Amino acid sequence: MKNKSFLWLMAMVLMLSLFLAACNSEQTEGETPGDGEKTSDNGGSDSDDSSDSGSDGSDDQASDEPTQGGTLTYAIDSEPEGILNMAFYGTATDAEIMGFMVDGLYTFDENLKAEPNLATWETEDNKTFTFKFEEGVKWHNGDELIVDDWIFALETLAHPDYEGPRYANVKTIEGAAAFHEGEADSISGIEKISDYEVKVTFDKARVNNLVNVWSYPMNKKRWEGVPVKDMLGHEFTRTKPIGTGPFKMGKVVPGESYEFIANEDYWKGAPNLDKIIVKVIDNKTVVGALQNGDVDMVPVHPTLGKQVEKMENVDLVTYPGLSYYYVGFKLGVFDNEQKKVVEEKEKYANLKLRQAMYHAINREEWIEAFFQGYGSKVNGPVPSAHWISADESELKDYPYDPEKAKNLLDEAGYVDTNGDGFREDPNGDEFVVKFSHYASSNPTFESRAKALTQYWNQVGLQTELQMIEASLYYDKIEKDSDDIEVFYGGWSTGADPDPSALWKSDMLWNFPRWVNEESDKLLEDAIDIEVVGTDSAKRKKLYSEWQQIVNQELPMLFITELQETQGVNKRVGGVEYDVSGSNNPNEWFIKQ
Repeated sequence: MKNKSFLWLMAMVLMLSLFLAACNSEQTEGETPGDGEKTSDNGGSDSDDSSDSGSDGSDDQASDEPTQGGTLTYAIDSEPEGILNMAFYGTATDAEIMGFMVDGLYTFDENLKAEPNLATWETEDNKTFTFKFEEGVKWHNGDELIVDDWIFALETLAHPDYEGPRYANVKTIEGAAAFHEGEADSISGIEKISDYEVKVTFDKARVNNLVNVWSYPMNKKRWEGVPVKDMLGHEFTRTKPIGTGPFKMGKVVPGESYEFIANEDYWKGAPNLDKIIVKVIDNKTVVGALQNGDVDMVPVHPTLGKQVEKMENVDLVTYPGLSYYYVGFKLGVFDNEQKKVVEEKEKYANLKLRQAMYHAINREEWIEAFFQGYGSKVNGPVPSAHWISADESELKDYPYDPEKAKNLLDEAGYVDTNGDGFREDPNGDEFVVKFSHYASSNPTFESRAKALTQYWNQVGLQTELQMIEASLYYDKIEKDSDDIEVFYGGWSTGADPDPSALWKSDMLWNFPRWVNEESDKLLEDAIDIEVVGTDSAKRKKLYSEWQQIVNQELPMLFITELQETQGVNKRVGGVEYDVSGSNNPNEWFIKQ
């Protein structure tokens, strides 16, 4: 079984507790729709090692046997925020950088099932878990990892002064709420048994307690004397982070490069590589950097995939993704204090209108045009690579059929009453679809948004497009701004698939403001031990039923799921990918 090094997946699991991680889709479109999800590696820059990092990789005689030494250059195409602490980070690029230096208590296999890493665990009731830590694991500063370090991390996230986004990953531990409110000096549900064993009791039994609890220790001894309120800005977070992973942080040039040096004492075995350097590059230079051998590995946006495929010195690696893109409708207004939808919006309440808008979109053509075919149609809110994905036969397809779209609009009373070529609403009033998409420097964003408006125009639905600055976009959606009616977005599904944070009617991130009691009940039952026990098949059945409801009611039009695409120089060996991400970078090497 491969050891996974994919903090992006952990970030999704650990959760939708991170708003940016789930929805700040594609400022560089690099792709899980979420700015805080994907990871891969780290880097740094050291001109003394440039001779190791630029080979064109065209030597077909290079050995596939692991070799020792050399420097691998990994690139990211968006600037990191520079928060290099798992407890506080908020963007995908920061997670990528940390991916080379940290380990979690567990990882995930190719079926997205949790497997032991720093710790093993036992439970009889899914409420109380006993964790046993690997002995002899060293922090990069030489301290030994013990359970105190994990307890310290949990207490940090639950501390009243904690400013990060992950309290949600500890609040279900018994006593965490009292500690968070300052009513207790410790978390009562945490019981230290020894330096290598700890018992954690949650407030109730749940199917997903394990994968939703925070799994990244913090070196308690190193942080001694640093108040929680000062951690975010501390050098241990910004420029001198440590972990227990295969590489240690070296030279940091914030926003430009990050050097990682092999951890010879790594508990899984010393890495093959001497160094990994992560460079921040402009996304417009990705193709050239790969072609010239300036970088060895870099995520490749699908629009660049065909160019990379033609390179003799680079392999374009594709593997199943867990992200999807959609068009959503504002069906109501949410009150976050009352935790409920307090107002219904009627403009897009007619199901036939939403169905017609779906049939009007030529998804195959659109995917080919704007993602170069590195994706496929999706008819529900779970990508097909995920283990809970409903079978294709269980979901209704909405094929491109403009005539059917027109007939549905006619049936619903949307007809052209004044002869201008566009349909009025059933009351005879002007009807304009106001469609929103986020803006960035990527010119394809506006083009693909305009393509969607043209599909709707062609069936008689007059459509106006507004491109909104990415930094404002999701804030407007979250706050149900009056100028947001129909909107483009993207999400990713985590290893634990519970989509409640996005779809329950009492959740802020249920952006369409869709209220459906049957949907809510299915989502509750799917994590209820009394209903599903620990039977994955039962759980999947409930999620399949839930997907069918969403597929029929269409609070969103699900457009495409994407493959992940990575450019890898042929001189690099030992790299493997599956739906969970890459294998552990300590296995990577430079071919001789």
